[in-house]
Amino acid sequence: MDYQLNKKTIFLDRDGVINKEEDYLYKIEDFQFIEGVFDACYHFQTLGYNIIVVTNQSGIARGYYNNIDFSLLNNWMINQFKFNGIKILETFYCPHLPDSNCQCRKPKPGMFLSAKKKYDVNMKNSWLIGDKEADVVAANMAGIINTILLRSGHKISEKSSKAKFILDSIIDSKSIIIE
Repeated sequence: MDYQLNKKTIFLDRDGVINKEEDYLYKIEDFQFIEGVFDACYHFQTLGYNIIVVTNQSGIARGYYNNIDFSLLNNWMINQFKFNGIKILETFYCPHLPDSNCQCRKPKPGMFLSAKKKYDVNMKNSWLIGDKEADVVAANMAGIINTILLRSGHKISEKSSKAKFILDSIIDSKSIIIE
């Protein structure tokens, strides 16, 4: 086993947090890592965190790409992290439309709860880093109170956000997540 049970975890949204926001991204040649993402994730790992990606991917249900396209890009992304000495424990994704009745699409907590069950995640000692209020809401519903909302993706309403911290980029989270 590469992970530890009942372990603190950093949950990362993908688009706008790991890579530059682009609608319905599924091609490797269009994927651009956000500056500092490897540095930040390496920092989290040295502090003893597991890293899990949680991402809505409605482009699958819309027919813009399929599960195989998503898996190819996701495997490539995970390998880029590996090349930089970082282990991504798993990527949980929701392929459904925003108006579907699934439990996995953020702002519902399904992906977080699946990760908690599978890896015995200690949610109280875990963090979410996202770029939409839906990320924060889903994390809160799953029992994660430590949340960071980034300005690097979608436009956010800072005054009404439930995020614990609002930062410009994932690299800035190194000064917040220190233990």
